[in-house]
Amino acid sequence: MGNWQAKGGVGDGKTATVVIVAFVALLVAVRCGSERAPSSEKAGPPVVVAAGDIADCHTENDEATARLVGGIDATVLTLGDHAYPRGSAEDFDECYDPTWGRFKGRTKPSPGNHEYYTEEAEGYFDYFGKAAGDPDEGYYSYDLGSWHLVALNSNCGEGEVRCGDGSPQVRWLEKDLAANADGRCTLAYMHHPRFSSGLKLGSSPNMEPLWEALYEAGVDVVLSAHEHNYERFAPQEPDGEADLERGIREFVVGTGGGESHYLILATLPNSEVHNDETYGVLKLALRAKSYEWRFVPVEGETFSDSGFSDSGSARCH
Repeated sequence: MGNWQAKGGVGDGKTATVVIVAFVALLVAVRCGSERAPSSEKAGPPVVVAAGDIADCHTENDEATARLVGGIDATVLTLGDHAYPRGSAEDFDECYDPTWGRFKGRTKPSPGNHEYYTEEAEGYFDYFGKAAGDPDEGYYSYDLGSWHLVALNSNCGEGEVRCGDGSPQVRWLEKDLAANADGRCTLAYMHHPRFSSGLKLGSSPNMEPLWEALYEAGVDVVLSAHEHNYERFAPQEPDGEADLERGIREFVVGTGGGESHYLILATLPNSEVHNDETYGVLKLALRAKSYEWRFVPVEGETFSDSGFSDSGSARCH
């Protein structure tokens, strides 16, 4: 550089210095730019937010839970009983659509028993369209990030819907899970809970064939509702035996705002947390090999106000 300045004069030396400084600045910018580029890990894992037993025109609780969902950037999993009392087209238009209907474009629904109070659940299938699956089935699956998700129809005996051993839904489920047996984490959701400590409706033993298929395939998490309360179970087998290695962790999230809460007086084995006083939604972060959960209460039912909280994390099988 000294020889170059001597040969070219003072002016050329200044020019060379400017060029070198600019070149260094360019290298720094490129390096910093690559550091600022978001990686998939930095962007965060996919998030889902879930609840069932949702919209009732006679209460404002669904509006409160809808405000929660509106503040969470997530795929919305609805766990049945969207629009009280009968899941009719009118119930969906007047009760559900003004609240949770705002998130229709990012909602992956599953049907509840109140949907079938209208013949063939027409109000539900007409409202959600293709997103709800075949109206004769009401079950479907999809991938979200590195996870596989399965929406099931637990309304056994309604129309063509069956849940027993060898039924079309169970056979479909077995094939779907086998086709996705590539080591990914898996979450399933349906309206009726296999296990619930709720006093009014409680457990649904007829869900056991579906649970057996889920358990055999190594499914990690199942979400349900039906009981209007919140409950989390430790991983367990379809018959209720604890299984911390291969068991399914079930969340009952019937806290979407519809109707009143249902009491829990005594808990089943493996029940870890329960609450029958708080409306809210369950938020799940779906990481590549693990998941994190947090129950988010509605405003006015904060952790400090109600004394209720539930959050944690676990690895997939």
